[in-house]
This record gives sequence, structure tokens and C-alpha cells, in this order.
Amino acid sequence: MKFFFDDHVLDPDRRELIRGSDAIAVGPQVFDLLMYLLRNREHVVTKDDLIDTVWGGRIVSESTLTSHINAVRRVIGDTGKEQRLVRTIARKGYRFVGEVRESDVSESPDPARPHAPVAQALVLPDRPSIAVLPFFNLSGDPAQDYFVDGVVEDIIAALSRMSWLFVIARNSSFTYKGRAVDEKRVGRELGVRYVLEGSLRKAANRVRITGQLIDAGTGANIWSERFDGKIDDIFELQDQVTAHVVGAISPRIERAEMERAQRKPTESLDAYDYYLRAMANLHHGRREAVDEALRLSYKAIEFDPAFASAYGMAGWCHFWRKVNGWMSDHAPEVAEGVRLARRAVELGRDDAVALARGGHALAHLTGDLDGGVALLDRAKMLNPNLAAAWFLGGFVRAWSGDSNGAIAHFTHAMRLSPLDPEMYRMQAGMAVAHLFAGHFDEASSWAGASSRDLPSFLMVVAIIAASHALAGRADEARQAMERLRRLDPALRTSNLTDWLPIRRPQDLALFSDGLRRAGLPE
Repeated sequence: MKFFFDDHVLDPDRRELIRGSDAIAVGPQVFDLLMYLLRNREHVVTKDDLIDTVWGGRIVSESTLTSHINAVRRVIGDTGKEQRLVRTIARKGYRFVGEVRESDVSESPDPARPHAPVAQALVLPDRPSIAVLPFFNLSGDPAQDYFVDGVVEDIIAALSRMSWLFVIARNSSFTYKGRAVDEKRVGRELGVRYVLEGSLRKAANRVRITGQLIDAGTGANIWSERFDGKIDDIFELQDQVTAHVVGAISPRIERAEMERAQRKPTESLDAYDYYLRAMANLHHGRREAVDEALRLSYKAIEFDPAFASAYGMAGWCHFWRKVNGWMSDHAPEVAEGVRLARRAVELGRDDAVALARGGHALAHLTGDLDGGVALLDRAKMLNPNLAAAWFLGGFVRAWSGDSNGAIAHFTHAMRLSPLDPEMYRMQAGMAVAHLFAGHFDEASSWAGASSRDLPSFLMVVAIIAASHALAGRADEARQAMERLRRLDPALRTSNLTDWLPIRRPQDLALFSDGLRRAGLPE
């Protein structure tokens, strides 16, 4: 059941809070607290009730509970002074006093409540919106899955470069891979008007692509077609699919937009093959996967020395190794990461992926945060639907001291790709931004969510330790510090600036103080 109140929708199953047309960033414990208040709104809930449910009975200070209640009020537009939605009952506890309606997505539309059917899902953007689902591999060879996925990824990339179109990121679309889907449900879950699905058959040197465009609101088939060609024509076939989809959605498209969307990052199928395999490894984040992504990126560059996105990915792999303390020969590895990232930016002035990965790697490895912001802003201009450009731009803004701007960027990235396998990176960014904003409970909650997906993420474990320490939770801080010391025994408060490009002295002092209190040596 979803909860509708004020102008908000809370979805317990998807763990999302929506206000109007925007997804609101909410820390896991704040979300659980709000959900418990909504479910028990008929009576006052005591502090013990909340501690037992949200914190599993662990010892929690009065200030922690109060800060979480304040965080709940903040995300739903309430205040401790007004208390129009969450009321404090003196010496008793708390109660949600706003008007609430519960609804199931399967309920029939009620003419007396015209807003109910719309509010059950993510609100549609104010422009045409589409999700491109993974195509079915009809080749009979599972080893060809990566090739099929790559074709779909390029179609998504071409559509994403059109500023008038809202395109769900590849990483969320691909969570439906291998599943029988209901297009109407996909439309509700991802908040889009259209769904593109299809299949690909590869036999010898021949390729057949079929595609169909579905109106997710009605389930009606808007367009369907089949495309045949040789394997050497695969990029041309992708362009044909893209052009037909765009034509079906909006028949009045400027030719310049189409030409820009059809630009390919490489004409080498071998380079393209290695790049796709590298990308699949990069998303996992584990050391062995990133090492493999780096090796495959170099192979892609061998086959196409002008492949900007491959340089960007290779440079970003070096950044990821640095931020997790995996470099064995620090100075030359950093220098190599900088070289690759600069080459990505030089070759990819009109390549959003190259600018996003390369620009972020440069900002981190060289400390040129202003230059990184400029490159990532250009990536967003070229492809406003590229979730990576938004969340990497969020990181650079967080290191620059713009916590509010960073939070806005991470929130938008999560809306673009709500089911993203890189969500743990977005959650880590939220944790950084909230830490520097002084929201220690939100920082620890977001960092905890990120750490559950990737326990070896060094920066996240450090944020958990620091935020718990700054919030006065000494036991939790000590436990996190033990994990941190195991992951990187050489880390010290004195070498934080060699690790992370924190610009503002007050942010560095705050982080250092938290880690020092948690037990990190000088």
C-alpha cells in the first residue's frame, strides 16, 4: 500500500518518497521512521516504539531520536514549530496528524478522486519520457548477450542526447533483463510514457533487429519494425531504430538533434566489444572487477587509439583504485590516470560519457575541482539524461563545499536511474554531502546503505566512522574504525588531503575531527 498525504506519496515497496514530480532523497532510517509514523497514525507512538522498530532496540540517544524526527519533518515540508504533519506529544511520544489516504496500485480509478491514479506512480516528467528495455537475444548463444546489450546501450545513448526527451538510464532499464514484463507496470515503476522493447538475432555475419514502441499508459503499440543488415552495418541499424523511435514520439524533430544523436564513439567493433565488457566490470566496484575493467579499457584503446570513452573509463578506473587505497605505486599510477583522463577530454569534447568519467577523474586526481565542474556541466548539456554526469557532478560539488548543490545532483541522478547498479555510489555521494552539511544522522544512514552493497568502499566506511563519532555514537564509530583500519592500515588524519580533494578547510577539519574521535591515528 502507498501512503498519500499533503502533496507527497510514500511507497514502502520501492522505498521512495515523491513530492509533486520530484523524488526526495531520504536516508534509510528517516524513511523507516516516517513509514512507522504513517502506519501507526491512529495513536501516539512512544520513543521506545520507535527505537525498537527503527533501530532494532539498540541504545539510541535522545538527541539522535530528535534529529531523526526533525529530518522527517524536513523532508515532508514540516517544522518543529508548525508541527502540522508530525506532532510531538509532551512526555508521550509522536503522532502523524496529517490527512493520509492509503491506496494499492491495483485499485480501480475513482472518478471522485481524479488524482489517485496518477499519484500511484512516479509522476511523469514535463517532457516525453521513455525507457528502453534490454532486447531479447535470439541468437541461441548466451555468450552474445553482451553484444545485444551493447546495441541497446547505444540506442539509449542516442536518445539520451536529445534534450527534449527524458530517458531512463541504462542501469535502471537493464534491471528488467530476462524478465517477462508488463509495459504498463514498467511505465509506473520508472515513471515514463513510452517503453521500447525488441530482440536481436545474430547469425554468422548477419544481424536482425526488431523493435516496438509501447504507450505505457494504455499498452497500445505505437510503432514496430524489423531491420536486417550485415554485422558491419550494426551502427547504421542502431541509427535506424533510433530515428524511427524518435519519429514515432515526435514527428517534428530538428535534423541537428538527430545528427548529434547518431554520432558513434568508435567505428571499431573490436574496440566497442572490449569497451562493453569493461563497462560491465566497472559497475561492480570490487577490486578484481575494476582491475579487469582497466585491462579491457586498454584493449579497447589498442583497437581504436581515438576512442574517447575508453580513455575516460581507464582514467576513472585509476581514480577508483586510488579512492579505495588499492594503488601499489601511488605516484606513477596517479600520473597514468591523469594522462588517460586528459586524453579522454581532448578526444571527447562532444562525448558526454568521456567528459563525465574523464572530467571527474581529473578533478579528483589533480584537485582541479572547478575544471571538473565545467567538464561535468558540459557532459550534462550534451546528454541531460546521463545519470553518471549528474552523480559525478554531485561529488565534485561536495568536495568543493556546495553541499546543497551536491544533494540536488544526487537526487536528480537517482530519479533518472532509480534502479541503478551504481546506486551505492550515489548513496555514498549523499553521505559526503550530508556530512559536510552537518547532518550526521543522514550521513551515516546513506553511508550505511551504500556499504551494504559494497562493504569494501573505503570512503564510505570512513564516513560511517566519522558521522557516528560526530553524532556521539562512540560504539558504532569504533566498530566502523576497526573496519577502516583493516581496509587501509596506512590511512591517517594527516594524509586525508592526499586521499580526497576536500577544498574547504572547515570540511576537512570536520572530517578529520570525526575520524580522530573514532580512533584514526594522526
